[in-house]
Amino acid sequence: MLRRMMAAFVAAIAGTALTVTAAQAADPIKIGVVGPMAFVQGENHWRGAELAADEINKAGGVKVGKEQRQIELVKVDTNEILNVPDAANAMERALTQDEVDFVIGGFRTEAVLAMQDVAMDYKKIFLGVGAAHDKLTQRVGEDYGRYKYFFHVAPTKSSDLGKTLFAVLGQIAGQIRQDLGKEKPKVAIVAEKAAWVDGIVKAAQANLPKMQMEVVGLWQPSPTATDVTAELSAIRRAGADMIFTVISGPVGIVLGRQMGELQVPAIPFGINVEAQKEGFWQASGGKANYVATLDTFGAGDVHITDQTVDFVAKFKKRYGTTPAYTAATYDAVYLLKEVIEKAGTLDADKLVPILEKTDRVGTAGRLVFDKNHAPTFGPGYLTGLAVQWQDGQKVAFWPNNWNGVTYKGVKPFKIPPHMMAQKKK
Repeated sequence: MLRRMMAAFVAAIAGTALTVTAAQAADPIKIGVVGPMAFVQGENHWRGAELAADEINKAGGVKVGKEQRQIELVKVDTNEILNVPDAANAMERALTQDEVDFVIGGFRTEAVLAMQDVAMDYKKIFLGVGAAHDKLTQRVGEDYGRYKYFFHVAPTKSSDLGKTLFAVLGQIAGQIRQDLGKEKPKVAIVAEKAAWVDGIVKAAQANLPKMQMEVVGLWQPSPTATDVTAELSAIRRAGADMIFTVISGPVGIVLGRQMGELQVPAIPFGINVEAQKEGFWQASGGKANYVATLDTFGAGDVHITDQTVDFVAKFKKRYGTTPAYTAATYDAVYLLKEVIEKAGTLDADKLVPILEKTDRVGTAGRLVFDKNHAPTFGPGYLTGLAVQWQDGQKVAFWPNNWNGVTYKGVKPFKIPPHMMAQKKK
């Protein structure tokens, strides 16, 4: 009798062990996070994805059919800021050696185009978070069969970023006219040497004159330039009232710091990815007052959706800083979870039609893909923010009654006092 009881007990223990082992043995869902990991852009790619994956895994993982599976992230350093060809090689390794199931991230357009081709060769879903060039999604429309696996999650595409930029530029120009009495503000364009800026620069050169602004010149430093005093001196001589920036690389810190050092009497606004980072103030030595840029999340006090403030708070608690826009990988990981659970499979061809029907509210707005798999831009969808550094604080000032949109937490834009003193007649 005792022997039979012991045998039953051992069998029960063995059965339990087998069940646990089977659950633990379920293959994880491997997501490659691709980006320039030595830079803030890639760092935020990783952090946003890590935060989402940890939350999902803690809650039980992703349900694939009847099976619960954990997410395993694979960090893929593309080195794309310094060396574009490295990115394609990194993607190849992620797909062949690391055997990732999905890819999210990407930053430099030239690199993402190359990585996109590699991912499409392997028919892997690639959720773009970082690069903005329209060509990335135009490819989907031009050759759907090949590029249908690519979806652009964030930010909005370059042409839509241009619309946002011009809306904000128009608001700033209006304030210059009112406060400085300048009916036709002069604008200098500073755009890094990179493919993604081309469309925005051309649009600015064509549209700013129509908006009663005078373009006084174009300056194009390297994304990694360590000195832009020559450019800023020329801009001062040109009498610019505004400096329209189209910058994603570390030169954005240099520009902000040297504008403060030289007290250039102009308002810098545009895209400056480094200025989105909370550490920008310290990196510029506290000299980047009044630098303004488009942003995605702000400082954590702007209610874009009911998720924004909570996301920024969680991110800051864990990492000690607010998220840059590439941390939208957080939404990308959650998007993958949702579509996988709807499909009950990791099969890319079955996931694509579900991704195409995406309509979800995330941390930065409502995501709905257009026919080319680009995010829909505008009121009620994705709008972005415009922020300005004011005495060490990143302050959101737009949208403020833009096509009926105003987010709670938006505050007034400020013209630099030294600009008021030098230019007001």
